Amino acid sequence: MAPAIPHIGSLPSGRRDAITDVARVTVGHATLDEGDVQTGVTVVCPHAGDAYQQRVPAGVAVLNGFGKSVGLLQVEELGVLETPIALTNTFSVPAMAQAQIRECVARNPECGRSLPTVNPLVFECNDGFLNDIQCMGVREEHYLQARAAAGAEVAQGSVGAGRGMSSFALKGGIGSASRRVSAPGAGLHTVGALVLANYGLLPHLRIAGHAVGARLATQLTGPSVAAEPEKGSIIMLLATDAALDARQLRRLAQRAGAGLARTGSFLGHGSGDIALAFSTAYTLPQRREQPMPAVALLHDGLLDGLFQAAADSVEQAILHALWHARAVTGRNGHVRPALTDLLRGWPADAFANPHDVHA
Repeated sequence: MAPAIPHIGSLPSGRRDAITDVARVTVGHATLDEGDVQTGVTVVCPHAGDAYQQRVPAGVAVLNGFGKSVGLLQVEELGVLETPIALTNTFSVPAMAQAQIRECVARNPECGRSLPTVNPLVFECNDGFLNDIQCMGVREEHYLQARAAAGAEVAQGSVGAGRGMSSFALKGGIGSASRRVSAPGAGLHTVGALVLANYGLLPHLRIAGHAVGARLATQLTGPSVAAEPEKGSIIMLLATDAALDARQLRRLAQRAGAGLARTGSFLGHGSGDIALAFSTAYTLPQRREQPMPAVALLHDGLLDGLFQAAADSVEQAILHALWHARAVTGRNGHVRPALTDLLRGWPADAFANPHDVHA
């Protein structure tokens, strides 16, 4: 058996150790596993209502902008989400945006007429090593399937948008985690993370502070792995029940980079590293005749606990993606092995002490 997944940091996790520990947040997947087509879509819903009419505050942090996401510009300007968040492969972004627009118009016939147009929000990573990305297999009906499947239990690893993703020359994919934090005068809050992990060079991989990548690289393929350029991406989503505004949420999103860096990322030239944070503490009406809520925001001086929770939950979510992923054979027979297969035979407490694991 592989060693147990280490717990990152000192903060406790929520009951599920997933982004859905933040109340009202749900996640759904549609997975395509059809020979050379190894891909899918994952949908994160901030609440069960109409996201267009009941918008939630959000902030974006683009750590390295090598990406083809749709909708980020308006989120950065207005600081709100108007749709669920969709994750998919690079060439399926237009289909997912179209699905979000159609869904919104069906619910809101005034959208684009007497009401503003909707801002679809779709993030992507390139899964072309395992998936025949040119076939553009993810269609609008798959978005609707993922929406219909959304719930509190979060499948992780080689599912949904994560089906064809690779990390550190291993099988990557979907990972999720959460942390709970309290501070005097701030109450108890939850921060949840969900990542689409498709980045990293194997020799650089660190697990809970242990530099294991070089050993795994030799075990897997020999020294040639070190010559591969960094050309992957990662999408990092953060949800919290703390009452934060868009400015504070942008700051929270920036802390995702701390958790990412701990795993061995250096934000390479060809890596699209993007984080988004949103709050479920209140909603903002679409219609201007409806009053804006009077919200008692958390004081900036009390944010450090949330910042720690964001960094730790992102790092944990990345480890969950690697631990839950199963080996996948895809396009042209390409294979990505599972991390847990390589760790079989390692000591059960391999990641329990603070010292690096050497070859």
